[in-house]
Amino acid sequence: MTVNAGARLDRLPLSKFHRRIMWLIGAGMFFDGFDIYVAATVLGATFKSGFSTMGQNAQFMSVTFVGMMLGSFLTGFLGDRYGRRFTYQANLAIFGFACLASAFAPSMGVLILLRFAMGVGLGAENVVGYSTMTEFVPPQARGKWLGGMNVIVVSGLPVAALLGTLIIPRLGWRAMFILGGLGALVVWYLRKALPESPRWLESVGRGEEAEALLQSIEREVSQQDGPLPPPVTSLSVAPARNLGSLLSPLLLPRVIVGATTLIVMNTLIFGFVTWLPTFFVHEGLSIVTSFSYSLVMSLGAPVGSVIGAFTADSWGRKPTIAGASLLTIVLGAIYPFIHQPGALLAIGFLLTVPIYVLVSVLFAIYIPELFPTEVRLRAAGICNTFGRGATILTPFLTVALFRSYGIGGVLTLMIGLLIVQAAVVLMFGIEPKQRRLEELEE
Repeated sequence: MTVNAGARLDRLPLSKFHRRIMWLIGAGMFFDGFDIYVAATVLGATFKSGFSTMGQNAQFMSVTFVGMMLGSFLTGFLGDRYGRRFTYQANLAIFGFACLASAFAPSMGVLILLRFAMGVGLGAENVVGYSTMTEFVPPQARGKWLGGMNVIVVSGLPVAALLGTLIIPRLGWRAMFILGGLGALVVWYLRKALPESPRWLESVGRGEEAEALLQSIEREVSQQDGPLPPPVTSLSVAPARNLGSLLSPLLLPRVIVGATTLIVMNTLIFGFVTWLPTFFVHEGLSIVTSFSYSLVMSLGAPVGSVIGAFTADSWGRKPTIAGASLLTIVLGAIYPFIHQPGALLAIGFLLTVPIYVLVSVLFAIYIPELFPTEVRLRAAGICNTFGRGATILTPFLTVALFRSYGIGGVLTLMIGLLIVQAAVVLMFGIEPKQRRLEELEE
């Protein structure tokens, strides 16, 4: 049964239906983002109080990546096999319960074990959330809407920093896990209303379900916005793709681009951004001052994501990635030489902005666009697996570089990786700007 799901979804005007989907997906991803970045505040506090050592903090970060690597890998196969909606709900439940349990961890060793379980849920959420949203939004607004959802996600960074500043000195670091866990479970309950992706239903041969769902969506949108325009003529249906197609001449370069960029970005985030409070504490700042510095710098995250959302659709994905990489390199080369507090905060804020332009464009927009519907989650999951796997050693490398060379040594590694990233995207990447997902499959 030919449903023509892609063309029918792409001709829909942006409406309350799309906003509802974005908030249902984005709310869960906000709490995942909150929990990823809560490590930046919690680890500074556990280190300061003697609950953990620098080495244990590195282990905490490392098992996060092991869990995220496993979650990314498994959710790709589960999402393409059992659907986006099922996988999305399962990983949020795993994350929520593990997060709540972490608030009662009696030792750093137990907290590290629970962090592994949280990591499984965190790794799955990023893969399935952005990919699902990609399959609902029309091409002319895909960059803005996915970038907008990333703004929701990275808002977890300043929110975690702000709440850490307000709550940890008064109630302790355990309260942060209670907030994250309860929030995730509330969203899990609300997100039972999330529909399945019609594109996925059609790709696995469940045409009748896809047709019924599309008719329901079209009826809802037409009641709000009037008669719908006819869908464009469907492209010829490509042969069904399996996992082996990722090694084909069409898709292998895209896998290389996806894996490389996610290795770089995971290293940048978890080797620099989340370590800032610990760096500041190690250099003698009080826990409150450390959190305040990190809060000011973290405000660059949503700013960068907003910029990425608009430039991805106006400039294109590849120019935005290359330009933000270059700006991060320049500011990263300046940052270690700044010691005056006001200038340190200003340059730190400016450095955070292009980092999160890259986060927005790569995680939220570009990677899900690279692959066909039949293998989208598996391919994105494999790329995320490389990204998470390569950063398992990042915390230990970060600690070693910081001890030997200070923050300049850490940033030198980041700059080298950014140069590689820009080169790979420009050489092997495609440009999906304003193009339908089905067009990108040829």
